[in-house]
Amino acid sequence: MRWDNLTRDDKAATPALFAADAVTTRTFDTPEFRGITFHEIRARSIINRVPGASRMPFEWTVNPYRGCTHACVYCFARKTHSYLDLDTGLGFDSQIVVKTNAPELLRRELASRRWTGEHIAMGTNVDCYQRAEGRYQLMPGILTALAERANPFSILTKGTLILRDLELLRRASRVTDIGVSVSVGFTDGELWRTVEPGTPSPERRLDVVRTLSAHGIPCGVLMAPVIPFLSDSPEQLRATVRAIAEAGATSVTPLVLHLRPGAREWFTTWLTHHHPRLPRRYDALYEGGSYAPKWYQRRITGMVHDFAAEYGIGPYAAGTHRNVPEEPDVRTDPPPQPAQLTLL
Repeated sequence: MRWDNLTRDDKAATPALFAADAVTTRTFDTPEFRGITFHEIRARSIINRVPGASRMPFEWTVNPYRGCTHACVYCFARKTHSYLDLDTGLGFDSQIVVKTNAPELLRRELASRRWTGEHIAMGTNVDCYQRAEGRYQLMPGILTALAERANPFSILTKGTLILRDLELLRRASRVTDIGVSVSVGFTDGELWRTVEPGTPSPERRLDVVRTLSAHGIPCGVLMAPVIPFLSDSPEQLRATVRAIAEAGATSVTPLVLHLRPGAREWFTTWLTHHHPRLPRRYDALYEGGSYAPKWYQRRITGMVHDFAAEYGIGPYAAGTHRNVPEEPDVRTDPPPQPAQLTLL
């Protein structure tokens, strides 16, 4: 593995993420971590600025992990593993970089005179409550640091492990603005098992929404991704929105699948194996680039909003922080191409 892209410290380079001699590689012979390699690092920075070209509704993020054991075949963040000369397919799912000093580093950066208390989004690149968090337990320290400074934050997750930190979230909500969103793109169990094999089931994620809401923490749902030709029929969309509403979500925001380089190749391989009749249709739909055409996005958005109104929930209100996938962090990744994502 080459770490040069993240450890260089010359004047022309971006600030180094960690020292080249500060990497410890571990494996754990337990069922939940079998086949997974963890690369433990001591990061040099943890609060990352979102690229200026991005259309994201937040400016700062914290990402304690790189790579993700959720193994979602469509994950846009796969490309970031190539910057480490790691494979964007199985490597992204099984080679996990862990910033072991994230809580202490965050506490120091929040205390800096240069930091003015802006909103911090988490889980918008890879999931901060993925399986690795069960072992490394970085989020309790991160949440405590944010609460100590009354710093507003939001979390997006597919993981149920967030319920472990329920009391910390409640404590933080008493001193600052927080937002929690759970990602549930569809409720089709068969599709879930093949396209998101490392995640909790959609039903378990909706239980997270239900539990958070019952404990006074409003929770929205990012309905993402809506997968063309597999989860986008009116009947499927209605069923998903109904389940989201029944779980007590405060809002639902749909996001159509986007296929950036790195993710597109891996998703196409999966699609060819599981749905061999669909690759040509995807080539036609995504011939314009990484994003589905605007007419398609508007159609999906319109149907989801209609169903949401029918079941008594709505989209995110203007001005609120929506946790949606971000562009790569400028401190840790090469400059991205101009953002094309249309926020729905």
